[in-house]
Order: sequence, then C-alpha cells, then structure tokens
Amino acid sequence: MRLCVPVPCFFKNVDFVTAVHQIKELGFDALETYNWKALDLDAVRHACEETGVEFMSMCTTEFCLTDTAKRKDWLEGLKESCAAAKKVGASKLITQLGNDTGAPREEQHANIVETLKMAKPILDDSGITIMLEPLNTLVNHPTHYLWSSIEGFEIVREVDHPLVKIIYDIYHQQIMEGNIIPNITKNLDCIAHLHSAGHPGRNELQYGESDYKVIFAAVDKAGYTGACGLEYRPLMDPIESLKEAKRIYG
Repeated sequence: MRLCVPVPCFFKNVDFVTAVHQIKELGFDALETYNWKALDLDAVRHACEETGVEFMSMCTTEFCLTDTAKRKDWLEGLKESCAAAKKVGASKLITQLGNDTGAPREEQHANIVETLKMAKPILDDSGITIMLEPLNTLVNHPTHYLWSSIEGFEIVREVDHPLVKIIYDIYHQQIMEGNIIPNITKNLDCIAHLHSAGHPGRNELQYGESDYKVIFAAVDKAGYTGACGLEYRPLMDPIESLKEAKRIYG
C-alpha cells in the first residue's frame, strides 16, 4: 500500500510547491489536499510532474447532498472542482455529504442518491472519481449526516457508477463502527482511497488503539491497490513524524 501525504496536515508554513519537493525528498510519491482554490494549479502540476509525486485528491467546493435546495450549488461546485482536478492532474475528489437536515433519514438518503445520479454526466465528461466521506459524529462532526460506512457502501451501490466511490477513513470508522478489517476487505469494490489517524486524539497512527500494521497487511492481502492518506495531527515535529510513519508503515 502506498502512503499519501495530506499537505495541510504537515506543511502549514510552507508553500505548496516547496511541500511537493519535500514530500519527494522524504520518500513519498503521493499527496492530497483540501481547498484547491488557493493553489496555483499549473505550478503545482508542474512540481508534481517534475518530482513524480502523484496528486491524488482534493475536495469539492460544496458539501450539501442531503438538502435538495442546495443540489444546484453542489452540482455546479462539482463541475468546477472536476475542471480544477483535471488541470492539476488529480484523479479524485472528496465530498462530505452535509448536515443531517432533520428530515427522515430515508428521505435524505434518497436525496443523496438522486443528486449523485444527476452528477453522472459531469463525472463521465471529466473522468474524475467522486469519493463520499463518512465522518464520525461522536468527536468531530456531531451534525454530519453520513457516519456509517455501511450506509455509504449502500449509496455507492444504489448510484451504480464506476466514478462514485467511498473514501474510508479508518479513524472515523474506528469511532463509529469498529470492525475495520472486514468492512474494508468486503467492500473494496466501493472504496477508492483510505485515510488514517490514531484514535483517540487523531494523532500519529502508532499512538492510537488500532494496530495499523495489522490493518494494512490485511487490506493488502485482500487486494487493495490504492493509497492511504496520513490524515492526522502530528504530535512530533511534522517532518520527523512523516519519517517515522515511513519507517513503520512505508
């Protein structure tokens, strides 16, 4: 499994192009980010091509699939974000699904599926994969609708499009569901990317209750060929933390 570096987690006071080169020097070959609007997309793409570091993913501009009143905004944001992803050379986008509106869950679930089906022409035109992210509601995101990876997999299968997948965040799902290895390995057809952090604390993987060596070995054995983003808040010096992650898991 490849390890992917989320740039904002480790390079808070470094410009993005410099971060690309530092990631390469540290021995990593993949990165991701969140807000793409602040980037010089051409300069970042050039840096990635120069270093051989793959720009794996970034976020959509809108996170609002539960509410039909915001559907147009999400679809327009998706189109804009797909164009930006193509420009920078990223193959995937992450979207959160938005807050629980208070409507019956089956209604919100249906809204999400319908909006994603409406997004198919945008995805087909761009070739970009959209990844839905279930988040924990017990620690970090109390109002978010989608907390269950199981429901996320159901949504992906209902939409039934090869460019609609799940980003499975092991940290969030350790909090909400546990059962990490079976839930990943039995649903690889729905998963395009992984995220990781130690729980509790959302810090280095080795400081949490989950044995990531065991998880990664099982996921590799199951045939997962994607990457895992190190999406944690380092307690160590950020560069030393990445070096240690590479040593332990890389």
